[in-house]
Amino acid sequence: MEEFFQQLTNGLAVGGIYALIALGYTMVYGVLKLINFAHGDLFTIGAYLGLTLLVSMGLFDKIGPLPAVILLAVMVMILVAIIGAILERVAYRPLRQSPRLSAVVSALGASIFFQNAIMAIYSPKFLVYPHDILPKAAVNILGLDIPIMRIIMFSTSLVLMAALYFFIQKTKIGTAIRAAAIDQGAAKLMGINVDRVIMLVFCIGPALGGAAGLMVGLYYGQINFSMGWIFGLKAFTAAILGGIGNIPGAMVGGLLLGVIEALGAAYISIAWKDAIAFCVLILILIVRPTGLLGERVAEKV
Repeated sequence: MEEFFQQLTNGLAVGGIYALIALGYTMVYGVLKLINFAHGDLFTIGAYLGLTLLVSMGLFDKIGPLPAVILLAVMVMILVAIIGAILERVAYRPLRQSPRLSAVVSALGASIFFQNAIMAIYSPKFLVYPHDILPKAAVNILGLDIPIMRIIMFSTSLVLMAALYFFIQKTKIGTAIRAAAIDQGAAKLMGINVDRVIMLVFCIGPALGGAAGLMVGLYYGQINFSMGWIFGLKAFTAAILGGIGNIPGAMVGGLLLGVIEALGAAYISIAWKDAIAFCVLILILIVRPTGLLGERVAEKV
C-alpha cells in the first residue's frame, strides 16, 4: 500500500506538468481551432532559460532556495510568454485567413526551428541542473515520506491551474477570451480586439509551459533539446483525454495521465508505461469520443 501511495504522489506531480503543458494546447485550440505543434518546444525553452538564469545569476546563494525558485519561475514565464507572442505574430497571424493546413505546416516549421536553435545555442548533449540547490529531504504525511520537490511540483501546478481558471472565468479579459473562442465575428462586433486576445492566449499558454519546463529541470536534474517532443505529445494526449478546448478537461486529463503512467510503470512494466497510457486513452475515447469532460463546442443557432 505504501508503494501505491508513493506512485500516486509521483503520478500527480508529473501529471501536474502534463496538465500545465496541455493547457497551452487546449487554449490555442479553443480560440483558433489550431494545434500549436511548437508548444512542446516552448516548454523546452523554459527549461533551458531556467538553467541559464540559475547558473548566471546565482539566485540560490543570494536569496535562498524557495524565493529563488519563485523568482526564477516568474522570469522564465515572462521570457517564454514573450517568445510565444513573437511566435503568434510571425508564424500564425499572417496565415490566419489561409487554409488550416498552412498554419499546421507553419507550426511544424516553428517546432523544427526551435529545436535546432536550442541545439545550436546549447549543444545537443544533455545538460545538468546544479545539484543540491533544493533540499532532498522528504516530508512525512500520514506516515508516508514524500520528497519535497514532488510536493513543490504538485502544489505549484495546482496554484497555476487555479489561477488560470479564476482568470478565465472571473475577469473581463477572461470573458473576452471565452467570447473569442465561441465566435470571433460576434466578439469583434462587441468591441473585443480579437488579435490582442489571441496574442494573450499565446502568452499565457507558453508561460505555463515554461514554468513546467523549469520544474522538470529541477525535478529530473537534466534536460535535452528534444525533450519537448515526448512531453508535448503526452500533454496533447492529456488535452484530448480531458476534452480538447476544455480548460478543466486539460487539467483533469494531465493529472489522470500522470497517475496512469506511474501506476503502470510500478505494477506492470516501466518499458510499457507509455503504451499503457495511450491504450487507456483509446479505450476512453471509444466510450466517450469527446473526452472525459467533453470538447468545448459552442452551439450556433
